[in-house]
Amino acid sequence: MNERPTRTLAELAKLVVGKTSISSHVELHGAAPLDEAAPGQLTFIDHPERAGQAAESLASAVLVPRGVMCNGKPTIEVADVHEAFGVIVSAFRRRRATASVGIAASAVVSKTARVSDDVAVGPNATIGDEVSIGQGTTIHAGAHVSPGCTIGENVTIYPGAVVYEDTVIGDHCVIHAGAVIGAYGFGYRQQDGQHQLSAQLGNVVLGRNVEVGANSTIDRGTYSSTRIGDGTKIDNLVQVAHNCQIGKHNLLCAQVGIAGSTTTGDYVVMAGQVGVRDHVHIGEGARIGAMAGVSNDIAPGVVAFGAPATPEREQKLLLASLAKLPEMRKEFKQVRKTIRELEAASQCHQHSPGGASIDPAA
Repeated sequence: MNERPTRTLAELAKLVVGKTSISSHVELHGAAPLDEAAPGQLTFIDHPERAGQAAESLASAVLVPRGVMCNGKPTIEVADVHEAFGVIVSAFRRRRATASVGIAASAVVSKTARVSDDVAVGPNATIGDEVSIGQGTTIHAGAHVSPGCTIGENVTIYPGAVVYEDTVIGDHCVIHAGAVIGAYGFGYRQQDGQHQLSAQLGNVVLGRNVEVGANSTIDRGTYSSTRIGDGTKIDNLVQVAHNCQIGKHNLLCAQVGIAGSTTTGDYVVMAGQVGVRDHVHIGEGARIGAMAGVSNDIAPGVVAFGAPATPEREQKLLLASLAKLPEMRKEFKQVRKTIRELEAASQCHQHSPGGASIDPAA
């Protein structure tokens, strides 16, 4: 059994270009979040307000933003806490053997496929006719790449992913397990009382540095391409329908569903379970809150949520009004009761024998 590596605080500080406060010789054997850290481990805080919690924690040292102290507990000061903590966690993690370069004996690779020498193809993976695979790419066990696909350099396709024919995948993309790229779009026309599948003659084009999460799906275009821009990150269980044009560096979180022919600008963020109707445009830098339903275009830079999704200020006013409805209903019932009482009193007065009459000419 491999022993856990031990590193001093000074070694870790050098690794992340950080500055130690005191006790740089302290030895550490791991790293963990604040609520899980044990003696001998390093933890982190990303805000000065949490310094007190860190000082009282069981952790032996703390990774902190520059200028933050933890009441005498050893620290490493860095510019970016989250980036540095990731590096430190990796330093403590036992290295796993990497996939051997080459094609597994049980893999099926077409004779017409063009596979670079340093590509790894795992057991039971299949590579179709006229597929092109760039240098440094890894196709894991059981993945399927259909005929005519072009896969760039340093791409990783995890087990069980399916890439349909003629898909184009840019350099440094990651396709996680169970993802399906290039399936038919959900487009039908009625003919003779039956639903007939419309044309599915397009493909999917992923730009560089795109990540597609586990069990996510991106459908092919009807006649042209469904496109995902450079740097866009797609979470697990996301559906991008046919003909969509997704901009660069978008973030599509879990269970987002985007209907056909929708377009987005760059740096759009959609939180979990956002639903987007077909043929709308979401402007650059827009952010859409969780469970929102987008039925119309969203202007650039707008923060929107709700169903239907509207700008943040409008939704807040609406929610504030909804919160007051019980009180307003109670007041309305009281006003209605008062009006009825006044009407009843007026009628009684008019029909009373001794009731005074009003002279209109007075």
